[in-house]
Amino acid sequence: MSQIYPNFPSHCQFSHLVPEPTGALIVPRQIVTPSPTDPSNIQLSLVVPTYCESENIQQTIAQLSQMLDRVLPDEYELIIVDDDSPDLTWKIALDLCCDYPQLRVMRRQQQRGLSTAVIRGWQVARGKILGVIDADLQHPPETVLNLIADINKGADLAVASRHVDNGGVSDWSLKRRFLSRGAQVLGLVILPGVLSRVSDPMSGYFLVRREAIAEQVLCPIGYKILIEILAQGKICWIAEVGYVFQERSEGASKVTWKQYFEYLQHLIRLRLRLWPVQRFLRFGVVGFSGVFVDLGMFYLFRHLGLGLTVSVILSGEMAIVNNFLWNDRWTFADLSHQQRSWAKGFKRFLKFNIICLAGLVLNATIVNILSRGLGMNEYLGKLIAIAIVTFWNFWVNLKLSWRVTEVDEEVRLNRR
Repeated sequence: MSQIYPNFPSHCQFSHLVPEPTGALIVPRQIVTPSPTDPSNIQLSLVVPTYCESENIQQTIAQLSQMLDRVLPDEYELIIVDDDSPDLTWKIALDLCCDYPQLRVMRRQQQRGLSTAVIRGWQVARGKILGVIDADLQHPPETVLNLIADINKGADLAVASRHVDNGGVSDWSLKRRFLSRGAQVLGLVILPGVLSRVSDPMSGYFLVRREAIAEQVLCPIGYKILIEILAQGKICWIAEVGYVFQERSEGASKVTWKQYFEYLQHLIRLRLRLWPVQRFLRFGVVGFSGVFVDLGMFYLFRHLGLGLTVSVILSGEMAIVNNFLWNDRWTFADLSHQQRSWAKGFKRFLKFNIICLAGLVLNATIVNILSRGLGMNEYLGKLIAIAIVTFWNFWVNLKLSWRVTEVDEEVRLNRR
């Protein structure tokens, strides 16, 4: 254990009260066990992050334990991760360990925040499947059975959603519905490729395979941990299960305007972190090589006696072919490798052509607007247009030409 968490005291052993990990937020691939001679048979580690949940914690533990004892007897653990609640939630949970031997409790005194609490819980977890559920009973405990079933079918991630069949909210006000949907739309604008993968990216109730997030550096802000998992995890197959979000029976909601601000911070941080800088630089190098191909072929065609317009068209197309081949084999090689057939390659080439031609139209439009409409120097306008079109060509090609939409069926079958 000291090799995986070097900041733990050497005398720390697995017990009901587990120490708080320190250092980077990285879930280990290796499942931590009490000792080499006592391997863990834990299949599911369900983390319950808490802060001032003394009124709910006993009922939550009782319901989850009763349900999981039926389907995973002796093969699950509940990990309460408490942010040192002034109402002593952690102590109340610890006092229940005699009645619930699968229960473990972490009292966090160094950090605060729901997302980091979940990851710290996963760092000490022993299960092959990791999960999170709220402690306030707003997440129906019985839904976890459907999530487990989908993971057993081969899903990397199983999400409880309010926005699919059998899902919904109970008695939310119009303001609360507006804020929830507004936050989701904002996320789709900033991170469309991440949040569009699930119907309810704001969900805090899900299971994920350990191997899908192991050894990934996680840096969440706030309380929407699922967004971090979608962005940073190696998630191929996602399943969604409908559930009805319940109103609190005890305690007060923790959601404030601070949480919405942290959510926005998280989205922006992920957007900057996920921008494919290395891929974009390769795309730029390939584009630069295309300039020389264009000029060289234009010179050749003119000396062969071809007309000006024909030479421009042919040389431009040769540059597009050059750029496509290099991008397909270098810039986007990892993506094109997943779709090797000639038909798919030709489809990528046609898309690349169309996007590049659209880029030429966009280039001319921008130059005209800046130089004729706004009176800008035409060479400066041209330079700005080239920069904008380069980003256009790269991003649209990444999202359309080299978009991988098919999950490898062999991988899916191997997980069954």
